[in-house]
Amino acid sequence: MLGDIVGAPGRQAVGQLMPEIRSRWAPDLVLANAENAANGTGLTPDLYRKLCHSGIEAMTLGDHVYKKVQITRTLETEANIIRPANLPAGAVGRRWMRLPPRDAQPAGGYSGPPLYVVTVLGRIFTSLPCDDPFATIEQVLGELPEPQPLVLVEIHAEATSEKIAMGWYLDGRVAAVVGSHTHVATADARILPRGTAYITDMGMCGPHESVLGRRVDRVLRHMTTAMPAPFDVAEGDPRVNGIFIEIDTRARRAVAIERIELAADRNRPPFVAG
Repeated sequence: MLGDIVGAPGRQAVGQLMPEIRSRWAPDLVLANAENAANGTGLTPDLYRKLCHSGIEAMTLGDHVYKKVQITRTLETEANIIRPANLPAGAVGRRWMRLPPRDAQPAGGYSGPPLYVVTVLGRIFTSLPCDDPFATIEQVLGELPEPQPLVLVEIHAEATSEKIAMGWYLDGRVAAVVGSHTHVATADARILPRGTAYITDMGMCGPHESVLGRRVDRVLRHMTTAMPAPFDVAEGDPRVNGIFIEIDTRARRAVAIERIELAADRNRPPFVAG
């Protein structure tokens, strides 16, 4: 799973580096958080299709889920994209998704169980109204149509403590708990004692010569003068950040988690014409 894709630099980095990700890790599924893909805020139907074409097989969204209102139709019709599960009941979109694994090798195929993916928003320092993420996860786990489902939970949250708490809360009950939203990769990727893979934040796919993906000069102007400034997406040092998780599908538990960090080359397509 790849961390928050930020603007055009993030999308281009993912497109350029996807072949290397496929070659080095041979994943059965590639997921990503796409809520910052449209110029740093939200996702459009066109960008959803482009990310699918680039090799992203399923997408999650966070607190910017409805910033581009046209995405609501995609959320209603497509099976490989979800909104946070703990939004109010009337919110558009799926609370969870079921993903059949892609064939990992041309000669064979992967016949393991499907992966269920759920995203919840944290409530600490979050302005978007949402329900208790812990209670919501309990509800969703009770809804899943299999007795021992293989589940990945993403917690899209500001507070490190809230993400870590969710990891411990679900240890041994789901295959993985991964954090997103803060755009800075953390150094705590590990397997918790009961077999759940965990990381506090996967980091972002986007320009790292920036302040969380935004132009340094614009952010500094605002922070040093309190004057308004447009937080445009930066361009320098595009990278892809995320995690690779290996799961024992019989035990429904993780056996390995590894951070992914790859630097894109701005002198090659799609950054420049081929």
